[in-house]
Amino acid sequence: MSGYNQGMKKDIYWEPMLEDALNLIARLPNIAAGIYRMRFNKGNMIPPKKGVDWAANYVHMLGLPDPNGEFTKLMQLYLTLHSDHESGNVSAATTATVSSALSDLYYAVSAGLNGLAGPLHGLANQECLGWILETNKKFNGKPTPEQLKNYAQETLNAGRVVPGYGHAVLRITDPRFDAFLAFGKKYCSNDPVFQTVSNVFDVVPDVLKQVQKIKDPWPNVDAGSGGLLYHYGMTEFDYYTVLFSVSRALGVSAQAIIARAMGYPIVRPKSVTTKWVKAQVTK
Repeated sequence: MSGYNQGMKKDIYWEPMLEDALNLIARLPNIAAGIYRMRFNKGNMIPPKKGVDWAANYVHMLGLPDPNGEFTKLMQLYLTLHSDHESGNVSAATTATVSSALSDLYYAVSAGLNGLAGPLHGLANQECLGWILETNKKFNGKPTPEQLKNYAQETLNAGRVVPGYGHAVLRITDPRFDAFLAFGKKYCSNDPVFQTVSNVFDVVPDVLKQVQKIKDPWPNVDAGSGGLLYHYGMTEFDYYTVLFSVSRALGVSAQAIIARAMGYPIVRPKSVTTKWVKAQVTK
């Protein structure tokens, strides 16, 4: 804002935005890892480590065991896949809207992440994992395909949903789910939690196809990510949204820089008159 108040030219508005983005992205893993360690009594904060990439440093500061580097590989994948979602969700759209008013990036990202904290947005992966763990508990381990089919039907008959399936927008399997599924098959195929995640993908879409109002029976990214985090020792469900936030900040920050450089106008939601509404209702 200081540059704006001093008469900065519009064509360089993006420069302080870039500087803010570099600072924000660099510091978020430190803050998020510190929150994890304090909130769940993991001990003192761990200083960052030089000479490693963004995801590896985050894993280092979280302090979870990673003897063979697989958790780092998962985090590299996770932070990439969750970083961007164009603007078709609450967190990205909110960040873009606030930023379009020439607010600085700290205001814009914090607004977006407040939206991500809502249970209909940022809690999806933990709800998916909760259903998987509930399923394994019910059957004392990985259920058979027939048991899984019947349980999915029971879930629907009880007025519940199978979390992670039946997306409002997607009409194919989320490619990010495919990436997580491939990772799990490569690194933790013997884990009963992951095995159930994989088996749900094989069974549940056919069950959902029988429900007429479900246009998309395929999984989104959240159907697979939680099970992998759980496998590598991140069992604190409440933290998953924070992890999501670190990743999403990368994408929305990049979008904000581009928007500022291209001189995008302020976001103004469309409004209509009462006359227009009456005409549409009459139709």
